[in-house]
Amino acid sequence: MSHIMDFKYFFTIFLFSMIIGGHLYVDGLGCNWGLQATHPLSPAIVVQLMKDNGFNKVKLFEADPGAMEALGRSGIQVMVGIPNDMLAGLANSVRAAEEWVQQNVSNYLSRRGVDIRYVAVGNEPFLKTYNNRFTQITYPALQNIQAALIKAGLGRDVKATVPLNADVYQSDSGLPSGGNFRTDIHDLMVSIVKFINDNGAPLTINIYPFLSLYADSHFPVDFAFFDGNASPVVDGSISYTNVFDANYDTLISALEKNGFSNIPIIIGEVGWPTDGDPNANRQLARRFNQGLLNRINQNRGTPKRPTLPDIYLFSLIDEDAKSIDPGNFERHWGVFYFDGTIKYPLDLGRGRNLTAAKGVRYLARQWCVMAPDADLLNPNLAQSINTACTYADCTSLGFGSSCGGLDARSNASYAFNMYYQTMNQRSGSCEQFHNLSIITRIDPGFRDSSCRYEIMIDTGRHAQRRNPGTSSAGKTMADSFVFWAVVLVLVVCGCLN
Repeated sequence: MSHIMDFKYFFTIFLFSMIIGGHLYVDGLGCNWGLQATHPLSPAIVVQLMKDNGFNKVKLFEADPGAMEALGRSGIQVMVGIPNDMLAGLANSVRAAEEWVQQNVSNYLSRRGVDIRYVAVGNEPFLKTYNNRFTQITYPALQNIQAALIKAGLGRDVKATVPLNADVYQSDSGLPSGGNFRTDIHDLMVSIVKFINDNGAPLTINIYPFLSLYADSHFPVDFAFFDGNASPVVDGSISYTNVFDANYDTLISALEKNGFSNIPIIIGEVGWPTDGDPNANRQLARRFNQGLLNRINQNRGTPKRPTLPDIYLFSLIDEDAKSIDPGNFERHWGVFYFDGTIKYPLDLGRGRNLTAAKGVRYLARQWCVMAPDADLLNPNLAQSINTACTYADCTSLGFGSSCGGLDARSNASYAFNMYYQTMNQRSGSCEQFHNLSIITRIDPGFRDSSCRYEIMIDTGRHAQRRNPGTSSAGKTMADSFVFWAVVLVLVVCGCLN
């Protein structure tokens, strides 16, 4: 009899290992997918990129039709966002909220099979830099979207939340235990948190240790990371060795003080950029994101909330058309470059490493550079570079950035090429710089350098593929396998008679 039991145990473990090996486990890894790029990857390729790298949750900043359709039946849970500039209309009209929910939630759920779990009403609307532009309209917009979800019969399955920047709370003592909501929006925050909690939704917070370092030159660098090398900050019986834990627990203290000790929390954005600032590079980004992934794989929370929240890495892919008002680093948050190539290695856990995007097509292998006989003293050079960088992304040329150490001629070549590529290598786009530039088929990049002379994606020749979730036949086979595997497990363990 013991041999039979041993066999049952072994067979049960074997079957479950087969299911897990088929990537049907849930590991709670989320990402943000931004779409502000001059040459975006096709949505189908991006969805496959997420699947290949184990991201089973995604946060979108708007209900982009291409992205939403590609996510249909993909197995990826979706948080779909509403941009801040739509809040006023939604706050002032229940009907507008109902139409938005119908078009962007009900439609994709029923017709496209998109697994929408959350609606993100606005994005960091209470940032001080907005000067109260969205302060009075965010809560009414949230209420109207929630009412629209309920009217559509989705109130139980789709939850409305508001992604908030960590500056909505503070600590007068400088310690996490002193946390409370910001004085100027305290009552509003209490109302919003109560409303979210009453409707069974999570509170969504964005935390950026990089910005702590960016804003304060005296900030202890090691405290921004998870590897325990920083001098601890002692708060009563708790010692904090990184700013993420301290920041998160400051929020927990604020929630506890205002009667919301148990509200679930989502980390809507957290990550580290790789360019555009001396502290934004691949080495530090890898250090931060690997530390974060290790914690996710260990299911380790913070001292005041040991349970790990859902976390959405910011971001999946670089976006070369984002506003750089906050800093040049804004275009370089991606774990992947704009074309889905890998920036740096990451151990995702369970023996998985990053996998690059597949099926990407590029423009011709040619570059626009400064002509060898062009004179650096040419009076048109400065204006030509300025023109190029007005219409293309030159943030990598900034101080302390990946191309910040180029000489004058290489600097001009980088600017000319970025313009040429951004203009899709269009005829005449390299020749417009007052005879200062030429087209070359010799890569002007530097070996063993992080400075990249790009060739853009050919957005007209992307490898188009069916929805990457699987074909209908493949999905049926996969579902059938899971069903019979579970049945066999139950039979073997004696759970079915």
